[in-house]
Amino acid sequence: MPPAASKLLVIGYVWPEPRSSAAGGHMLQLLECFLEQGWQVTFSSPATEGEHKADLGALGIREQPIELNNSSFDSFVRELNPDVVLFDRFMMEEQFGWRVEKHCPQALRVLETSDLQSLRDARQQALKERLATGDVDDFADLFALSQQQLFQRMAGTDSAQREIAAIYRSDLSLMISDAEIDLLCQHFQLPAALLLHCPLLLDSTPRQVPEFAQRAHFISIGNFRHAPNWDAVLWLKNSIWPLIRQHLPKAQLHIYGAYTPPKASALHNAAQGFHIMNWAEDALQVMAAARVCLAPLRFGAGIKGKIADAMLCGTPNVTTPIGEEGMRGDLPWAGSVANNASEIALAAVRLHEDQAHWQQAQAKGWTLLAARYERKSFATALLARIAECRANLAEHRLNNFTGAMLRHHQHKSTQYMAQWIEAKNRRNWG
Repeated sequence: MPPAASKLLVIGYVWPEPRSSAAGGHMLQLLECFLEQGWQVTFSSPATEGEHKADLGALGIREQPIELNNSSFDSFVRELNPDVVLFDRFMMEEQFGWRVEKHCPQALRVLETSDLQSLRDARQQALKERLATGDVDDFADLFALSQQQLFQRMAGTDSAQREIAAIYRSDLSLMISDAEIDLLCQHFQLPAALLLHCPLLLDSTPRQVPEFAQRAHFISIGNFRHAPNWDAVLWLKNSIWPLIRQHLPKAQLHIYGAYTPPKASALHNAAQGFHIMNWAEDALQVMAAARVCLAPLRFGAGIKGKIADAMLCGTPNVTTPIGEEGMRGDLPWAGSVANNASEIALAAVRLHEDQAHWQQAQAKGWTLLAARYERKSFATALLARIAECRANLAEHRLNNFTGAMLRHHQHKSTQYMAQWIEAKNRRNWG
């Protein structure tokens, strides 16, 4: 008989929506890596299904709804007996990590961080402090915060302590940004052996896309439920777009995003060329039709799926240092990076009007994709690292005493809290 396939269990914070967010797209890329190697994949989540959920069953992935604070998960995971459990974001490790360890102690526990949420939170707080001063257009000093300054802002926060504790408790954490790996290793003193750089996994082969003259308009895209995206839309509306229209009175900006709230729809103004377009069924199609992508992110973390999509479509972009962080290494940028509204506007106008400049930016995007996001090389490294950890699991865990200590204390408290909630729910519903 052929050997049994290795089994992967994913515990998702949400059901993946690859056409709604970069996090959903990255999760699907990870799942495909395992499927291509013949793994049996089960995806579970306590979340309700979103309207743009991927059809996992069509990919051969078993779907399993689960509940928080419910011992039914124990029998499910014990029966499945996975070889690897992938927690989608640290909240899922907090909720289910102790149950996995108790019932499947030999399963490799892997954390998909998506981005470093505590870093995003710290930057959001810094932005709120700046906006309270009344200076709403120039953020050079915020964008230039050093890793030491970010560490000082993060270290005492609840979100950083929870998130980094989850990384320690896991056998391996997937980091989408190498800048965040540097921050964790250099300032939070995490062992490098616990982290793996796993960016977006893309086919970097240049595709056939419309030429400069065949394109029109500016585009901005991003899930409206993601706070940095909504903040970027507000900055566009209030500061950046009026400056662009001064130079290009007939310019149009098309803003796409899943889960458009009424407050976003209210910003639609055709007379100003400011169009809220709601969800794009095919994000790459609308991106390839645009001439310039605007991504004026004032805070955030991780790497930006919208910018990767822009490069895939040969669409130059204008962003901030937050947008380009962790994306290019030492390579030239596929467009422009600016610190304030006027610089962003001028860079956007030049890309929109100067064909030679536009073509140079497009070529830089192709180069950057091939160097930094080639799917095959990162997929191979991911599966090799997982195999290595599984083969040396006892030694790997022995070298992570801090993680063992945190599991002992935090998981006990989490376990007792979960059992108390379950008993309380049983009384209320019994």
